[in-house]
Amino acid sequence: MSESGSKIVKVSDWWRGLDHWLVGAFLMLLVGGAVLSFAASPPVAERIGLQPFHFVERHLFFLIPSALVLFATSLLTPRGVRRAAIIILAASLVLMVLTLFIGSEIKGARRWLDFGLMNIQPSEFMKPAFVVVCAFFFAENARRTEIPGNLCALVLLLITVALLVAQPDLGQTMLVAATWGGLFFMAGMPWLWIAVLAAIGLVGAFFAYEVFDHVASRIDRFFTGEGDNYQTDTAREAILNGGWLGQGPGEGTVKRLLPDSHTDFAFAVIAEEFGIITCMILALLFAFIVMRGLSVALAQRDPFVRLSISGLVFVFGLQSIINMAVNLQLLPAKGMTLPFISYGGSSMIAISISAGFVLALTRRRPENRSYTDRLMERTALVHGV
Repeated sequence: MSESGSKIVKVSDWWRGLDHWLVGAFLMLLVGGAVLSFAASPPVAERIGLQPFHFVERHLFFLIPSALVLFATSLLTPRGVRRAAIIILAASLVLMVLTLFIGSEIKGARRWLDFGLMNIQPSEFMKPAFVVVCAFFFAENARRTEIPGNLCALVLLLITVALLVAQPDLGQTMLVAATWGGLFFMAGMPWLWIAVLAAIGLVGAFFAYEVFDHVASRIDRFFTGEGDNYQTDTAREAILNGGWLGQGPGEGTVKRLLPDSHTDFAFAVIAEEFGIITCMILALLFAFIVMRGLSVALAQRDPFVRLSISGLVFVFGLQSIINMAVNLQLLPAKGMTLPFISYGGSSMIAISISAGFVLALTRRRPENRSYTDRLMERTALVHGV
């Protein structure tokens, strides 16, 4: 039985089929995040009255399920990835609706659900599933014009954006919309549609600026430099304090003044203690994952697989760029984690799902025919052609 029709994958076949370059890059980020948590987390824990290694222990605790999730999802076939994405997306959207009513309110936003042992941010799990499901819709629309795949993808985008704006979480809204636009472009849509959607995006950004006070405040502070820029200014000071080679592990001083040094500003802590050179290596590692993923995607015959891989690495890379750009004061501040590096259980597990999907879709298979080829073959058999 071919792997595409079998639910069991031999470990030997799985390992031989994996893209080992991507595996190595993802593992380096996982291990690097665990090591760097020792530098970024203790000052925050001490500041709020917790044990110094509270966040380090929790980071290591979430590292185990994250690695297991990455392994389990990498075993899936493309059909299994699609089915898993549909289930995850449906569950995430339901939880995002519940978040609006019973979610924990933190800093004026309702983005988390309290499940006792941990707070879950459903929008993090929504992202990889959203990409895969939209890729499926776009691929189906290209294959069978009678199926309104593009319309389905647009409706899904509107539902997702509406839930994110209601929280509000405009950073994730921008990330999801940009990823959808990238998929739309890669699916071969006309430039006219792309221009129209870009105009709609600009109108939406203007609307957010006019309606949401915290958005306007962040943008105004970014362009004028006036107001409360404590976190971004401190992050910049930490980066400058580190120099090329850093102050050394545990020797950073400015990091102790950063309230979110373990989450949104972990990159600044890395710069202070390990140096700008280490930050450049980290940025190159993120860039390698994106470029490697896109190069493998281009070689895929199946449009669903090609679009899914491209979308997953695109959102991975864009989130990394946004986080690092905020630390470098190149973008207004927004709550966006650095994949695998920043503290956060939901983020780590969700990114592991995304990485697992990428490994599953890029895995070489004994039977590497596209989904379209197999469907056409079955159709021919049914009609006796």
